[in-house]
Amino acid sequence: MTVSAVSSATTATTTTSSSSTSSSSTLTSSDFLSLLVSELQNQDPLNATSTTDLVNQLTSYANFTSQQSINSSLTSLASSFSSLVTLNSVNYIGHTVEAKTDTSTLSNGSATFGYSLSSSASNVSISISDSSGNVVYTGTGTGNSGSNSFTWDGKDSSGKQLADGGKYTISVTATDTAGNSVLNYTTVTGTVTGIDTSTSTPSLTVNGVSVSAANILGVTS
Repeated sequence: MTVSAVSSATTATTTTSSSSTSSSSTLTSSDFLSLLVSELQNQDPLNATSTTDLVNQLTSYANFTSQQSINSSLTSLASSFSSLVTLNSVNYIGHTVEAKTDTSTLSNGSATFGYSLSSSASNVSISISDSSGNVVYTGTGTGNSGSNSFTWDGKDSSGKQLADGGKYTISVTATDTAGNSVLNYTTVTGTVTGIDTSTSTPSLTVNGVSVSAANILGVTS
């Protein structure tokens, strides 16, 4: 084969490869190998690919194939893990759990929240807001290091009893004697009545509010 013929063949191969690449954004193992074989078939006999370059290309091919295999295994593993998480989440239904969240539904005239402090607090301020963001209650709470509980009687700041069924959010500000925040997180405790698996992380319905399964701290009953 003459040099000009090799050049033409190489050009044709390049054009075909470019078209193939354009039609697909993903380079497969077969594509990689085809390009390597085409290079060997159309190389200039007077200037052949060096042994070192050939070994490097073969090594790249082996690494590429290995990476594809790893990616496939990881995808399979992720799918299995997701199914396992969903299965475990179903087991929560009917049980009372404690979860990291700040929203609960007013039921039977009250709502109970919890909050965790990294150390004792000298000042703990609590506010409750409705679903529109309006503050309906303000008060104080205990400042013990660790877990604390606050039960709201469902009455606003004027003493009016609010109707059951509304969703309310707690906001806690806890500071030590130096004015530093010692709040870790807020929690709610309630019975799991449902599960939503439409997203990658299943959500549980606790006290009428959606809570990520990853935020469950424990099962109390």
